[in-house]
Amino acid sequence: MKKMLRGSQELFEGVKGAYPRAMFKSVGYSKEDLKKPIIGVVSAWSEIHPGSYANKELAQFVKAGVWAAGGTPVEFHTIAVCDAIAQGLGMHYSLPSREVVAAEIEVMVGSGGFDGLVFLPSCDKSPVAMLMAAARLNIPSIFLPPGPMLSHFDENGEQRVMSDIKEGMGAVKKHLISDEQFEAIETDTCTTIGVCGMMGTGNTMGCLIEALGMSLPETSTTPAVYAEKRRQAKETGKRIVEMVREDLKPSKIITGHNLENAVRFLMSIGGSTNVVLHLPAIAREAGLELSLDQIDKLSGTTPCIAKFKPSSKFTLWDFYQAGGVGAILQVLEPLLNKEVMTVTGQAIISYGREVKNRQAIQPLNAPLQPQGGIVILKGSLAPDGAVIKVSGVKNAPSRQVGTAKTFESEEGLMDHIMNKEIKPGDVLVIRYEGPAGGPGMREMSIPAALLTGMGLGDSVAMITDGRFSGATRGFCIGHVTPEAHVGGPIAIVQDGDSIEIDIENKQLNLLISPQEMAERLAALTPRKSPVDTGFLGLYSRNVGQANRGALLENMD
Repeated sequence: MKKMLRGSQELFEGVKGAYPRAMFKSVGYSKEDLKKPIIGVVSAWSEIHPGSYANKELAQFVKAGVWAAGGTPVEFHTIAVCDAIAQGLGMHYSLPSREVVAAEIEVMVGSGGFDGLVFLPSCDKSPVAMLMAAARLNIPSIFLPPGPMLSHFDENGEQRVMSDIKEGMGAVKKHLISDEQFEAIETDTCTTIGVCGMMGTGNTMGCLIEALGMSLPETSTTPAVYAEKRRQAKETGKRIVEMVREDLKPSKIITGHNLENAVRFLMSIGGSTNVVLHLPAIAREAGLELSLDQIDKLSGTTPCIAKFKPSSKFTLWDFYQAGGVGAILQVLEPLLNKEVMTVTGQAIISYGREVKNRQAIQPLNAPLQPQGGIVILKGSLAPDGAVIKVSGVKNAPSRQVGTAKTFESEEGLMDHIMNKEIKPGDVLVIRYEGPAGGPGMREMSIPAALLTGMGLGDSVAMITDGRFSGATRGFCIGHVTPEAHVGGPIAIVQDGDSIEIDIENKQLNLLISPQEMAERLAALTPRKSPVDTGFLGLYSRNVGQANRGALLENMD
């Protein structure tokens, strides 16, 4: 295979290196600087949301560490879509942005001469994209998760996080709170910069980066505004120079055994369902396979020992004080592959920390749930799998049969919620929201939060080939595959059909005869891609299914 990546010394060597040397000198680098390891500082900084905002400053501390260790830092930026903002108009672009970020890093590194990389992700898709890029490029790489924002305490001493805003929408709609109370929730909830203080996708992925050993210990839950975060940034910059000299690459860290650890960690904290979409994608970039069946098997043997908002009263501030990722790893030690490598050059077991709050983090022999917080369902409605976050459902029945109400988009569902009656026992089926059919696999978090705010979150089921927010709670089943757009059974559900949801036996079934199933599928008219132009058009035509990570895979 042709060599595509070049190190800095190959880039700068000899007469032919005069062009790139001249470019670097023009922005202030000296001849001596270019003899040192060139470290790319990849920052998902922008002014658009709090998860990215800290990275501008943190990058300066990373670069100080690189200089101090004898390297030469070179900063460049990537985009970072915020799902909270995308909820308004742009959610079609959120998941596809993952592929854009991974690609732009590949292009920038492939066209430059970097010896190592420091990744400063934001929240939602950027940490995943950066892990995908690190695995794809396979040069020494280290991460500095941004860390959560501090929590706001309301008049009752309760901590508010971003999911409280969404649930407040349902509460104000039902007149359970006043307009003034709702405005206070909106205004006060995001108290500082940093990732929203709930266990959504942003913090789940930040914590997972540490659990994978791709960042230094204790970095993922240290609040973004803390002085300690700046010291961690400097140490991260120092460490990447050492990793370059040691030739410690992601392929030595992102292994099958370490991915198993990551799944167990995810299940133990009741983390985001989106990570079930992302881990197979990261695995495939590393040349590995991580199937839904493997994930489900690991979930079944991993107790859930901690839950965080919106699934409990505890926030990321509480998690930090309880010992963070290291405390979870310490409790999980009997279940882990203990000797997998980390960016420190030491085994993952060295990341273990004392549990400082036994209410927030339970022991293995007295867990919150005997199995992981996420369950994979299969059956006639989801032959290739679907995902439910059982840690986010209170009093979930082990089995129920409900009557389907079908919707062709999130907008159709929202109109129904806002203007028509919904009753306990309804099964709301939202289709053509998958990776290709949406396009972009939009998350149904606002409808889910509205139902929760209206007091129906645990009695009305939602089933979709789209996805839900990492911070969603309620009876929500997403990632149904195959999706409707490619002719999956979810496309043939009719109003009034009976649907079986059997969590105990991990089943999701459309209760019609095999003959009727075959007749409906045969009569199904294929749909054209919903978008023809631009990147979304390319994405819709070429994206794979959610059970395999929703990667761009049909480009041949």
